[in-house]
Amino acid sequence: MAGRDPQVRAARRGAGELESEVLASLWATDRPLTPAEIQAGIGGPLAYNTVHTILKRLYDKGLVLRDADGRRGAYRPAKNAAELTAEAMHEALDRGPDPIGALQQFVSGLSPEEERALRDLLAAGARGEAARRRADGGL
Repeated sequence: MAGRDPQVRAARRGAGELESEVLASLWATDRPLTPAEIQAGIGGPLAYNTVHTILKRLYDKGLVLRDADGRRGAYRPAKNAAELTAEAMHEALDRGPDPIGALQQFVSGLSPEEERALRDLLAAGARGEAARRRADGGL
C-alpha cells in the first residue's frame, strides 16, 4: 500500500502547509490563478484534484475569492499576507486568558529591527489619533 511507504510519508506536507503554499502562490501574483496554474507553480507530484480541493477549503474559509472564467474558475486571495497574519494574531490574543501577558512575551522576542518598526508604528498611530481628536475638537 503506497500510503504506508516511509518515503511517501516523509514527502507528505504537514497540516496546513499545502494551504500556505497555495496562498503564497496567489500572493505572488497580481492576477487570479486557475488550479492548473497553481499546481504548476507549486510543482512536485501534486494532483490537480488536490489543488482544487485545497482551493475549495480556502474558499469555504473565506480566504480566497473565485472569479468565474467560462467553465473554469480562477482564484485570488481575499486578504494579503499581512492582513491574514494580523487577523491570526488578534484571534490568538482573543483566545488567551492574558492578552497583555501574551503581548509582553511576543514583544520580548522581537529582533531590534522589529522592535524599532513596532515603536515607529505605535508612535505614528498615536500621532494619528491625536490629530483625529484635534479635528473632532476633543483635545
